[in-house]
Amino acid sequence: MEGSAPPPAAYTLEPSRLASEDILFCIDVDNESLVEMKVSVAGGRPYTRLDSIKQAILLFVNAKLTINPDHRFALTGLGKSVFWVRKEFTSEIDSVISAMRGISSVDAPSGHADLTQLFRVAAHEAKKSRAQNRILRVILLYCRSSIPPQHQWPATQKLFTLDVVYLHDKPGPDNCPQKVYDGLVEALEHVSEYEGYIFESGQGLTRVLFRHMCTLLSHPQQRCVQDDLDIPKSLTKKTAVADSAPADDAVVSSQ
Repeated sequence: MEGSAPPPAAYTLEPSRLASEDILFCIDVDNESLVEMKVSVAGGRPYTRLDSIKQAILLFVNAKLTINPDHRFALTGLGKSVFWVRKEFTSEIDSVISAMRGISSVDAPSGHADLTQLFRVAAHEAKKSRAQNRILRVILLYCRSSIPPQHQWPATQKLFTLDVVYLHDKPGPDNCPQKVYDGLVEALEHVSEYEGYIFESGQGLTRVLFRHMCTLLSHPQQRCVQDDLDIPKSLTKKTAVADSAPADDAVVSSQ
């Protein structure tokens, strides 16, 4: 039509390639990692948080390598300070399994967890990853309920992404899991290059831990903000929506 405005230009998204990830697990080996989960293995042996964390990591690594066999993994532990369990990043699942066998909890409380050294290690590794057109992510699996973590890190230096899974006790006279959680959130927001996720559970259920680890399979460069995350879907809500749908909307197949 004469005089009408031209149609708006179509929005285009420039194609880009997702970087392969170097993923550094940091496992809290404080004696609170020996707290029993609500499940037992064959023979009635108690299943601890550390046992569950090891299984969750193996689930994660297998799934992540299925998505992209170029992802790589390394392992650290967190006691009174951070220490290497496997320093060289690898895509070999057998190497990850072998390294996990060497991780054990300490018998006495480790006290304050200073995450500064972890961040220093991660920043150093992140620079090496960037030189290879990769990105670095740290997944911290934390178990302490009584003492909030600490760190000293410049807010302007964001070289890696931090995810956290926090397994904790119920609040009590000797525990402050909310303060610990708040400290972990602050650390995550302070250091993460891309959107970092944090999940917590005080239920002692392995399936909850596994569900959180499955959500962390999402690539940092593809993530929405955590407040917009709506997975996993509630089966109860799905059923309610389905029951409330009008009958006229039903589709009947002739096959």
